[in-house]
Amino acid sequence: MSQMTAMKRKSIHTLAETLSKQVQHFSKAEVEGLIGLYHELLGGSAAQGRAVTGLDRSRFRTLLYNMFGMTDDMIMDGVFRTFDKDNDSFVNEKEWVEGLSVFLRGTLDERIKYCFNVYDLNNDSYISREEMFQMLKESLIRQPSEEDPDEGVKELVEMTLKKMDYDHDGRLSFDDFKKAVKEENLLLEAFGTCLPDTTNIEKFEQQVFQKQVKP
Repeated sequence: MSQMTAMKRKSIHTLAETLSKQVQHFSKAEVEGLIGLYHELLGGSAAQGRAVTGLDRSRFRTLLYNMFGMTDDMIMDGVFRTFDKDNDSFVNEKEWVEGLSVFLRGTLDERIKYCFNVYDLNNDSYISREEMFQMLKESLIRQPSEEDPDEGVKELVEMTLKKMDYDHDGRLSFDDFKKAVKEENLLLEAFGTCLPDTTNIEKFEQQVFQKQVKP
């Protein structure tokens, strides 16, 4: 058993070395910590004797909820889709480290691209009126109101388009979104919280990296 553990540790170490050269924002020791956590998260499936291909949607969403306080189903699915670059319904080790690099420490440009991809629900390179409506309704429906929620959401969609749709084609392209966010950073998460707040980032990093970083 200890020999297996040593072999596993060696393979994690080797993979961390490779990935730390390919992924920005993390040191080799930090990448090693993230891969270690990845294997912990997979542990349950392996223990049940199932073939483990990677982090599935359900396990990934549990992590977003437990560690980052995310509760919006539509947004969590979007985050999973954005991490899962090869679209095979699993997040592999490389996708995990690359995704977290932007999720936790991304530059503004990286985060703009990430948020746009999360909000582009059908992956057609545009955020349509319908997609805005679905996402805003999901986040606003939690706040009870006397008025018809749909009407309020429709108004909000039109206001958002007026502010962000620079080429006036009734939908947001990546260029529209990027330009709007550059002018007003608060619009980065206009359609729902898909990035962790500072407190949760610190908590997560402390928990995962404390084995590597000695006080």
